[in-house]
Amino acid sequence: MCKTTIYITSAILLALTVSCTQQKTRNKMGTYGYDADFLKAHAIEFLELCSPDGQSKVLIAPGYQGRVMTTTAAGDAGDSYGWLNYKLIGSGEVSPQFNPVGGEERFWLGPEGGPFSLYFKPGAEQVYANWIVPRPIDTERYDIEHQNSQRVKFIKQTRLSNASGTQFDLRIEREISLLNADELAIVLGRHIPKSVKTVAYRTDNVITNTGDEAWIREKGLISIWLLCMFNPTPSTTVFIPYATDTEGKILNDDYFGKVPEDRLIAKDGIVFFKIDGTYRSKIGLPAGRAKGICGSYDSRKKVLTILTCTVPEGEAAYVNSKWGHQEESEFYDGDVINSYNDGPVEDGSVMGPFYEIETSSPGAALTPGASMRHVQTVIHMQGEDAALDPILEELFGLNLAKVSGVFSR
Repeated sequence: MCKTTIYITSAILLALTVSCTQQKTRNKMGTYGYDADFLKAHAIEFLELCSPDGQSKVLIAPGYQGRVMTTTAAGDAGDSYGWLNYKLIGSGEVSPQFNPVGGEERFWLGPEGGPFSLYFKPGAEQVYANWIVPRPIDTERYDIEHQNSQRVKFIKQTRLSNASGTQFDLRIEREISLLNADELAIVLGRHIPKSVKTVAYRTDNVITNTGDEAWIREKGLISIWLLCMFNPTPSTTVFIPYATDTEGKILNDDYFGKVPEDRLIAKDGIVFFKIDGTYRSKIGLPAGRAKGICGSYDSRKKVLTILTCTVPEGEAAYVNSKWGHQEESEFYDGDVINSYNDGPVEDGSVMGPFYEIETSSPGAALTPGASMRHVQTVIHMQGEDAALDPILEELFGLNLAKVSGVFSR
């Protein structure tokens, strides 16, 4: 059965934490049940969306901005698909700079860098020491407007400022829905065989200008930015289709230095990116190239993940999150879809490892009272290749053998 929301009051926090920490979990590490027990043991408030048979579950933390922490397609004993930062959560520490607790899908806002950054104060040099994640997307709780076993909606009223001094008063709405088989069939264009373990959810994210002034390009726009953190393996590959009938660069691949050729291939309309958690690298597809769909496949665990997002028709201005100086022509030359592979930084330390798939909305040029929406769907399917291949062929014109073998040559 699915759990209802767990609320922890300060009066019982210490006793509950001690009691739960001493209680050993009955579930193996790497399973959904283990992660749920871990969060409960450390007094993290969460709720679950759950299918009628109890197999498909989505675990969500209101205190982490309505973040999807993890999911499963096979109940408590099934694989946990989201990455959690056990060390940080277990410490109970809260940093004034950034709290990377992990989670399968979190709500953020862009841009991260440049003259309109939300993460640097006006006049501050854009280096890590000065980078601060705004509290409304890092530590503040989102209120629950309504919930049931299949859906929950969060709301947050807040105020942010960018590096140019522009102020944004906004309302954030975030609704998360567990998709049933018929709803998923509409997304994929076919029903999933019963032999395939599946969990799918949609997040509907809306920002509304609640201030008295319009948000304009000259003073900086903000965007909805969704980041999904998953568990990497040596057998995981991200694949992203791109439009071949347009001009300009196919992708950005120099976020942390040029990605080596044995880790990145862009050919015949598909980008393949090696995901093993051992080499820090990031790529991004700009507007005009991104098709609003991508995926990953772990050939060892036989997990196929599909991610879709809304991409508006016609030209759109995507904010540029590059740190430091930007030319005016770069301000709205940002990416639509990104992927990140974690790995050691300069001192040899590794935060995860994890990997990310990220999507962004265009910059929101909103008059007072106007809103912008960005919808993302995440689907995990675990089963034999013969059952998964028709889905991949339908959506991408690929087969799993090609995806799993692309970097083994």
